[in-house]
Amino acid sequence: MQKGERAKALWHFLSKFSPDELWGRLGPRNAVVLLAALIGMASGLLAVLLKNGVGWLRNLPSEAVAGGTEEVLFVLPIIGLVLTQLLVRRVFGGRHPGPGIPSTLHALSRMRARMSRMSMISPAASALLTVGFGGSAGLEAPAVQGSAAIASEVSERFNLDYKHRLVLIGCAATASLAAMFKAPLAAIVFAVEVIMIDLTTASLVPLLIASLSALLTTTLFIDPEELMQAGRNLPPWDGTVLAYLPFAVLCGLASVWFSAVYRGTGSLVRKFKHIGARILFSGAAIGGVLVFFPSLYGEGFELINDLLSDQYDRLDPEGRAAFIPGSAVRTLLVMAILWSCKPALTGLTVGAGGVGGVFAPALVSGALLGGIFLLTTDIVFPSWHLVGGHFVLAGMAGLMAGILRAPLTAIFLAAEASGGYDLFIPLMLTSSIAFQTARWMRPNSIYTQELADRGELITHDKDKAVLTLMKLAEQVERDFEPVHAHMTLRQLVEVVARSKRNIHPVLQPDGRLIGIVPLEEIRGVMFDQSRYDELTVKDLMVVPAASLDLSENMDVVMDKFDRTQAWNLPVEQNGRYVGFVSRSNLFGAYRAWLQEVSED
Repeated sequence: MQKGERAKALWHFLSKFSPDELWGRLGPRNAVVLLAALIGMASGLLAVLLKNGVGWLRNLPSEAVAGGTEEVLFVLPIIGLVLTQLLVRRVFGGRHPGPGIPSTLHALSRMRARMSRMSMISPAASALLTVGFGGSAGLEAPAVQGSAAIASEVSERFNLDYKHRLVLIGCAATASLAAMFKAPLAAIVFAVEVIMIDLTTASLVPLLIASLSALLTTTLFIDPEELMQAGRNLPPWDGTVLAYLPFAVLCGLASVWFSAVYRGTGSLVRKFKHIGARILFSGAAIGGVLVFFPSLYGEGFELINDLLSDQYDRLDPEGRAAFIPGSAVRTLLVMAILWSCKPALTGLTVGAGGVGGVFAPALVSGALLGGIFLLTTDIVFPSWHLVGGHFVLAGMAGLMAGILRAPLTAIFLAAEASGGYDLFIPLMLTSSIAFQTARWMRPNSIYTQELADRGELITHDKDKAVLTLMKLAEQVERDFEPVHAHMTLRQLVEVVARSKRNIHPVLQPDGRLIGIVPLEEIRGVMFDQSRYDELTVKDLMVVPAASLDLSENMDVVMDKFDRTQAWNLPVEQNGRYVGFVSRSNLFGAYRAWLQEVSED
């Protein structure tokens, strides 16, 4: 039986069981492990098909370039961006996949780990066209987003709670990275650092199974070429430490610079109102750079391999910088140009509507920074005799730690890419210092900045995570009967008599809240019938201790309750009354969510 037929037979066998029956037969933990294995296979297959598809598209214009018409590279990014835009509008109904990792994190924090079915296909298909035609972006983020959508759909079919959905989405991210880089440990750490999976026994086993099944899928079915195979032929580390200290700080500073350039160029492109103008401007800029430096085409992993193997002449295959005297200075200038252009090209690609991530560009920029540092020290301190490949790997780890804020992922990925852990000490040193330097200058990563600004970022802090997952709109009680300022005490008593609530909002005709009438405040006069027509609601109402806006984050809401010590606070939207939120309901919802996200 062929391998593909065996997979179909396994799926046919599993499809005989309904989700409830399979869940009941295996139990929650075993069922999650089985689903993790299937998601790992699907995620690995998606990741490698995406990688091979981009490789196939890239080879299409190779004959033209080899024949001396490399100017074709100028139009390819424009074609890729146009095709991506047509695909999004005509096939996916105008729903752009968005940035892969931030979109996945947003689904975890605000959508209760639920993603649209379209996300199973749209990120990979769009990234295939964007990167395959020369767009400067990574494939890892679209692969993670598509795999996470598959995990979300599986979770929906099996009616899993948030806790298990989160684990399966972490499995999808792990499988995607394991398939892309053949780095299973780094992939698991990525799920912990970036996807925010708590590393417990209940989550570790599914992550391991997903990583393993993804690796088996790539080996047995597709067996792609290793992305950084040149790193496995490096000489052993000589024990030099001092040179890595300034280099680590440089990596941290470069990480902040990368993020600033990426965001700045993206914002610049978005100033164009018409999508056609964005595509033309960005595509022409990217194509113009590719004509002079084709090594920046697409993801750029070939450039990393060239740096790891000390083949610096391949960085400028057309000899555009041949007029510069001195081979070392010429190579240093070429690498500086490539390093400066990479984040800008990535920002232009994404800003113009292209689909891709910053994972690969961060690695490429780190590798180039390592090469720049090495050549600079060779010129200034020729007696040091540093190993170039070591600093290329350290630069990759340092930039990844600073840009993505995933230092452990950076360490393990660089170590596994080099085929061992001989460089573990310099990698740890570079990653940790770069991470701290970048975090000191900019607290949040390129993935989490927008989510943090909106208060939607989930962290390993359980209290903050639960507050992020809670939504104020779900806690609003709307069955309070409103009154108006001109109403008499007699009319107010009639409202109180038929109401089941002890608070009444006082509203203007346009629905704006001007006060509240608590029952305990009017208890002393409500039985004095002699004053029924004398007093009005305006005389009896009080100003609430605070008011809430429906768009406010839950941490702000809880802070207002703590500050005012109120049991009920009114909620408004666009300045108009919506309802009330009670302290007791909030704590009840908090306890329910805490049970939902905690392990058994």
